[in-house]
Amino acid sequence: MDAAANDSASSKPGPSLKGRALRLLATRDYGRVELERKLGSYADSPQALQALLDDLQIKGFVSDERAAASLLNRRANKLGAARVIGELRQKGFAADLIASQADILRESEESRIKSVLLSKFSAPPSSPSEKAKQMRFLASRGFSSSLISRLMRQLGNPEKFEESSL
Repeated sequence: MDAAANDSASSKPGPSLKGRALRLLATRDYGRVELERKLGSYADSPQALQALLDDLQIKGFVSDERAAASLLNRRANKLGAARVIGELRQKGFAADLIASQADILRESEESRIKSVLLSKFSAPPSSPSEKAKQMRFLASRGFSSSLISRLMRQLGNPEKFEESSL
């Protein structure tokens, strides 16, 4: 290719703002704030971006509730409540929406911590260093220290651990 052909290929306009938004929404649900951050650099003006987001929200393409529930479903089986709530805050969801999702997370956290631990480690800790390693793993996943301590106490009795919930 010569220089003139390169210039004409690079001056080809990209997808419209609406096209970019729909392409993003085709992959997963986004909240309004997160979508606004992603599209901000492509918008001609903040007013045009707000008008597009309003239109997409009216048509049902953008829903904070649906996006938060989607994030919860994707991440909750691997992470504790604190970590998922942190991700919801980072993505800019409203405080009341985060609070309702936090209640859902805390209800199931006791069952999730056991499954997360069993998916990573096949056996209860056999030494203090192994116990510390498992505790650090669970803490890094966002589980509360009181729940981790309770689980580790139960791990001292393997029969009780296999049969019961926390």
